[in-house]
Amino acid sequence: MDGMTDEARWLDDTERRAWMSLLAVVLVGFPELERTFRPHGLVHVEYGLLAALSDAGEGLRLSDLAGVMNMSPSRLSHRMRKLVDLGYVEISGDACDGRVSIARVTDAGREFAASVAPAHVADVRRLIFDHLDPAQTEALADALGAIAGKLGESCPGAAGAPKGPPVPGTRAM
Repeated sequence: MDGMTDEARWLDDTERRAWMSLLAVVLVGFPELERTFRPHGLVHVEYGLLAALSDAGEGLRLSDLAGVMNMSPSRLSHRMRKLVDLGYVEISGDACDGRVSIARVTDAGREFAASVAPAHVADVRRLIFDHLDPAQTEALADALGAIAGKLGESCPGAAGAPKGPPVPGTRAM
């Protein structure tokens, strides 16, 4: 559909309700999730990077981390600089390939992520899952998985994207 010549397919009542609810989650819920990280000088995406590196164990190539997190190299560099300055992440060259940089979580970063994770999970439960029964949770997972799978065709870090490094924060987030 090129948008210029095709007539708009307007949302029906159910689609409009779903869209408006999704906007409320994004515009109200996500900023509320940020409150866990704000006192520590971080934002959710930085915690996500820390969680992804914690899950990766031996570290990740910066290019792989950028793909998993769907971030440009410059945005990743900016966020990583902050985590390095806080002592939560270290970046070193690959012993086999000097052109490659590997990011690893430090002990301090692992301790920080472990200390913040329970509050973050409690917030996610309070904002999302405490309002759903198991069938609704499964339907939400299926619906969002279908959307993320399509996004994954163009966003390497989205769910359903081709296999690569582990999905960030499946444990800690």
